[in-house]
This record gives sequence, C-alpha cells and structure tokens, in this order.
Amino acid sequence: MIRYGRELLEICKKENLKIWEYTLNEESKERNISKEELFQKMKQNLNVMKESAEYGLKNKVKSVSGLIGGDAYKVQEYLEKGNTLTGDFMVKAMARAISCSEVNAAMGRIVASPTAGSCGILPAVIITAGEKLNKTDDELVEALFTASGVGIIIAKNATLAGAEGGCQAECGSAAAMGAAAVVELMGGTPEQALNAAAIVIKNILGLVCDPIAGLVEVPCAKRNFAGAVSALTTADLVMSGVDSKIPFDDTVEAMYKVGKQLPCELRETALGGLAATESGMKYKKEILG
Repeated sequence: MIRYGRELLEICKKENLKIWEYTLNEESKERNISKEELFQKMKQNLNVMKESAEYGLKNKVKSVSGLIGGDAYKVQEYLEKGNTLTGDFMVKAMARAISCSEVNAAMGRIVASPTAGSCGILPAVIITAGEKLNKTDDELVEALFTASGVGIIIAKNATLAGAEGGCQAECGSAAAMGAAAVVELMGGTPEQALNAAAIVIKNILGLVCDPIAGLVEVPCAKRNFAGAVSALTTADLVMSGVDSKIPFDDTVEAMYKVGKQLPCELRETALGGLAATESGMKYKKEILG
C-alpha cells in the first residue's frame, strides 16, 4: 500500500476508485487472500462492533476496576425520554461510543480500531451514520475499509499509540478514520474524505494521554464520545463544501511531531494531566492501593 495521502488520491483519481476499493485491492494482494474472504473477515469485525456498541445500552456494564460503568445505559435512557438537545442521532452515537469503551474496560469482546483505548469511536460513527443513511451491512464494511486505508497511512507516517504520541494519536486517528469513512458512505470523493480526516486531526492536535491509575477508562471513555461527535460533525462540514487548508499528509506529520514533543508525563504514563490531579491520585490509591 502507498505511504502518503497524496499518492492515494492520485491512484484513486487515475483508476476511478474509492478509498475502500483501493484498500481492499491492496490488502488482497499483500496478504494473498481473496477480496471476498477479506470482506467476510471485515464483516465479522463489524458484527463484534455492533455487539459492543449495543451491549452497554441495555446493560449496566462495570469496568474491572469499578472506575467506569453504566454511563452508556444512562445516555440511552436519556435518549428515550425524547428531550435531547443535539437530537437522537448524535446522542445515540455518543451512547454507542461509551458502550464500546465500557465493554472494553470490562474485558469484553472489542475490535481495536485502531486501538482499544479508542475502540468506541469508529463503531459508533459507522453504525449510527449507517442507520441514518439506510445503508446495508456490506456498505458499512466498505466504510470500514475506507477507515482502514486512512489508518494505515497515519500509522506509516505517525503513530497510533498513546504511549508514543498522546491521545491525539489514538482518539484523533480513530476520529479521522471515522470522518473519512462517513464521507465516502455519504457519496463523497476520496479528496473530501481526506479533507475530513485532516480537519479532525487539526481539531484534536496536542491531546494528551493521561489515564487515571494507568487504566484505559478515565478520561478515555468520554474522549471516545467526543471523538465520535467530531467525526460526524466534520463529515457534514466537508460534505457542505468546506475543505482543509492544511493537507492531510501535513496534518499527520504535524501530529507526529507534536506527539514527540509531548513530555513522557503526558504519554500514557499516568504521571501528568488528569492522572496527576488530586482526585486522579485519590482514585489511583483506591484502585491500586
């Protein structure tokens, strides 16, 4: 697979491909697996995502530490009362993102997309957008391949790990992947998809990774719902005709450099940020002793 977004756009334009088509073709060649088999494997991922996104809406999931749990259930109850400010669509996406995070923290079955800490963003975005747009499961699988293609480019030029690049590399990358996927799901061009990914990364640039007690729970779960909201709103922005003045490749490069500039205290070590606050240290003592 190519290394840069600009190369991806050239190929897609030359061969009249969507990002998902290019990604599927390349994965098939590199792994020597038929496109049909790869498609089915991705459909299995989609099914796990659906289970994870829905479970917390109907069950009060508790993390192993007890630090988080039941929030997705609360958001779903709130949604059902019909008094939301941002509407059923957005609140449903928020609930699903939190549900995936809670299932992850409870040692449930999840799909790291691209990481476990950011596992709620892509499922919430793809599934909820798919419902709104009346898309089939096959179309959602195509969207996941779009997200994968964007994620691979980010991984090749930056990092997906909070320990290396902060939460911008985890939730930022996941939201960028989701935004690009939804744009193609809405009929947008590969160029528009990368514009969406670039805008999301710009808006989350510099986000630190500061998990309380070193656990992927607080503030991770709430950053998942924020990432989902960012991805969905950015997709609408781009489909309206707004583009990114800074190209996708440049934003990825900037994210990598910013991540390297973050002190170790702000890269998943739980030594800074929210983890080092008075309340953060109190929770750490309660959980770890």
